[in-house]
Amino acid sequence: MNAMKQTTHPPDHRPAGVRNGAATAAPPPARGRRRRRPVSTQWAAWGFLAPVTLYLALFYAYPLYRNLDLSLRNYTVRSFVQGDAPFTGLANYRTVLDDPTFAPALLHTAVFTAVCLVFQYAIGLALAVFFNQHFRLSATLRALFLVPWLLPLIVSASTWSWMLNTDSGIVNAILHAVGIAPVNWLTSPSWSLTSVIIANIWIGVPFNLVVLYSGLQSIPAGLYEAAALDGAGAWRRFWSITFPLLRPVSAITLLLGLVYTLKVFDIIWIMTKGGPADSSTTFATWSYQLGFGNLLPAFGPGAAVGNLLVVAALVFGLVYVRVQRKQALS
Repeated sequence: MNAMKQTTHPPDHRPAGVRNGAATAAPPPARGRRRRRPVSTQWAAWGFLAPVTLYLALFYAYPLYRNLDLSLRNYTVRSFVQGDAPFTGLANYRTVLDDPTFAPALLHTAVFTAVCLVFQYAIGLALAVFFNQHFRLSATLRALFLVPWLLPLIVSASTWSWMLNTDSGIVNAILHAVGIAPVNWLTSPSWSLTSVIIANIWIGVPFNLVVLYSGLQSIPAGLYEAAALDGAGAWRRFWSITFPLLRPVSAITLLLGLVYTLKVFDIIWIMTKGGPADSSTTFATWSYQLGFGNLLPAFGPGAAVGNLLVVAALVFGLVYVRVQRKQALS
């Protein structure tokens, strides 16, 4: 009698398809599907963006639109109130270009901007390097240099008007004390532009000082120590280390200074009102004179001059962005 040996196998827990020899492949995970943000998160993002968007629309986009509309229409006082000014296209721009004040105003704007930028940057950089030595009273003196920047422009301009006054100004008093004839700083066509340039340089130096000093703090001190060990002098360290590493900070400083200087109005208007004989008139003061300085204001030409300033600032801004992009790629 042959005994039948019966083998016991453990239960098979595999799926039925696998037990039957037909392996069923699991569906691949879905790829490329973007997880949608919750609705509450989207509303929160729009809530944070709304104040900034509203601010830009009300105080930047709408004024620019209104200024462009003013320059393309023949606005008078009546039509400015009622809003029925006829469309004239580029007639206001042709009027501005044909005006005899255009060429002197363009020249004065270019000279005023270029000279102020050069001296503000040069003096600000020299002071930043000087205060970077961290000597005693360095912080106190650096804080005192910020006073011109913190004062209201009307106070600064009035102070310079008093200092440069022909009869009672302290500058002419000092010149008289050393035997030099007094100068008609504010009433002479030869000196009026120089006077407002000096005042604006004094006001703009603290801004350059603060920004460039902050840039100097980011330069590692070890570079200067290594250069000194190699025998490099102070000038060599400045031209080989300080100036090249400050290039990005210098670029943004000059760009902001350019935009600010192009639109300077308060200093010139308070000190000379663009005179005498338009000798210190710039685009900023000319735009104001056309729009608000006459009994019969020329809103269209005044807005056209203002738009020329906007275009100039935009062009320099685009040039800066292009240069920065090339430097980043290189």
